[in-house]
Amino acid sequence: MLPIRIIPFLILLFFACKAGAWGFLGHRLINNRAVFALPPQMFGFYKQHIDYITQHSVDPDSRRYMMAEEACRHYLDCDRYEKAAPLDTIPHRWHEAIEKYTEDTLLSHGIVPWHCLAMLSRLTKAFEERNLQKILKLSADIGHYIADAHVPLHSSRNYNGQLTGQEGIHALWESRIPQLFVDSFDLLTGSAVYLYKPSDYIWGTMGRSYMLVDSVLKLERTATAMHPENKFSFEARGTQTMEVYSVPFCNDYHRMMENMVERRMRQAIFSVASFWYTAWVNAGQPNLDNLGGEISADPEDAEIEKALKSGQMKGREEHGKD
Repeated sequence: MLPIRIIPFLILLFFACKAGAWGFLGHRLINNRAVFALPPQMFGFYKQHIDYITQHSVDPDSRRYMMAEEACRHYLDCDRYEKAAPLDTIPHRWHEAIEKYTEDTLLSHGIVPWHCLAMLSRLTKAFEERNLQKILKLSADIGHYIADAHVPLHSSRNYNGQLTGQEGIHALWESRIPQLFVDSFDLLTGSAVYLYKPSDYIWGTMGRSYMLVDSVLKLERTATAMHPENKFSFEARGTQTMEVYSVPFCNDYHRMMENMVERRMRQAIFSVASFWYTAWVNAGQPNLDNLGGEISADPEDAEIEKALKSGQMKGREEHGKD
């Protein structure tokens, strides 16, 4: 068996389709690698179902083609509330936040940290019920939302550089950089830990993402100035030729960020595994070795497939060139 950090680039290209945050490549890779950070009592179960956990990691993005209310679960416009981290004036309890800002305001500017905590409660209940279908579905889903919280541009109203003339930077950071460099990433993490204060953890994660926004934008401008003639190039994607960020430009941007994308992806892997582990412990550490039952077809899958054919994402659409 190959070491965890060695992932053949050709296999990863299979995942490198355009999606929302992190792209198919990133989300599938994060959920997949998180399995290997679990303790022995959970590893066997999650390894048995690793294909499901991996493939369904992108379901939340697919739902964005089906329901407008899905979009706000993926981000938080921190700059709507705070000028800088830490995020200590935003109530971390949902009902207190509603009282301070109103629910409409919260939904308009994103709810990802609150939603991660709600998903943690649902996953805990699924473990308590020993419900195979719910455990797998919720594990895949929460992995997606937690990964999104690690992305700097998911913490700003300037989520695609549209306020600073840097349109397309969302896909550049989340999709293009991983597509080009993920085969060199060191994604080996330590073992998952129990989160005694998951609220503090996810809000701290969100704050660290927010702290990186200025660097993400500033360094992109610097790299742009270095490539006045070759910031973009053309690549074949199936039967189409598409304009993409050029390899030389991406090389310089990636170098100047000092492996920021790799570091945030590695932290996301650790965080996802730790949330899974925390839900299991909170549920009383049920034995997963003899968890029976079949994985039945999810009616939502057919609805998602139908919505995807429309090609119209509902709510905030963040991607530009990738």
